[in-house]
Amino acid sequence: MTFLAAAAAALLTFGDPTATPVQIATPKAPVLGTLLTPEGGTRAAAVIIAGSGPTDRDGNSPLGVSAGTYRLLAEGLAEQGVATVRYDKRGVGQSLFALGDEADLRFEDMVDDALAFAAEARARTGQPCVWLIGHSEGAGIAQMAAARSPDGICGLVLLSGMGRRPRVILEEQLGAQLQEPLRTQAFDALARLEAGDLVANPPPALAALLRPSVQPYLIGMLSLDPASLIAGYGGPVLIGQGETDFQTTVDDARTLAAAQPAATLILWPGVNHLLKVAPAERAANIATYSNPDLPLADEVVEDVAGFILSPR
Repeated sequence: MTFLAAAAAALLTFGDPTATPVQIATPKAPVLGTLLTPEGGTRAAAVIIAGSGPTDRDGNSPLGVSAGTYRLLAEGLAEQGVATVRYDKRGVGQSLFALGDEADLRFEDMVDDALAFAAEARARTGQPCVWLIGHSEGAGIAQMAAARSPDGICGLVLLSGMGRRPRVILEEQLGAQLQEPLRTQAFDALARLEAGDLVANPPPALAALLRPSVQPYLIGMLSLDPASLIAGYGGPVLIGQGETDFQTTVDDARTLAAAQPAATLILWPGVNHLLKVAPAERAANIATYSNPDLPLADEVVEDVAGFILSPR
């Protein structure tokens, strides 16, 4: 058990939390979410920021993910006295109509939503500041939000986050899946998008990733430099990474930690991208993505709660 887990284990356990609908305004329609408040009183508050794709407030996606990671994290934190806000991304779940035309969506819109929900969480809980808990791509959004508007942000919890530039990680993931000439075509397109240029007529086989309507969003996402962002952040940071995660890796976590030596780095053995116990073998690892009955790894909630509630 880490020192953070030991600190969390010493905390009082709270009763059943209260779920309250919350929302923020966007130009198209509201983005809706859930505030989960501990029954015994709120010790701290956080906003859970989802990863990539059409991910809902619970951490599920129509792309084969039904693990409920964010719901489980919110429920576990509530048991330790941490209130959380989590929300359906634009175009997903009850926020369906907030998307409008996909071609109009920008990565910066995700930062706007995170900051708006942070303000809502402060107002609803009465806390002077809130934590940003970013998962996967959401870790980058959390960093950008804190860089843009640090007031009212207690600190960052970066779970399964990118440490290297997104293009590097995407090429690593795609390289093992694509055959030539698609591999080269995909890499060339990503390089052009990273440079800020749209790609006309991407190969139909790559439409899921490179369709024209999603390219403006990708340009913003590919501009992320997570190591540079974390190096410039002065608040407390927890970097949590599972060692059997094949989407982001221990290398990403260590890159972030090297860029910000004041951050706390925790590596969880036998834990995957969705923060669940899973083997390194790919098929068995992926099977956890569609298992909502599988709990989070015990140490995840303990370490996150312990870090958030540690005296400073």
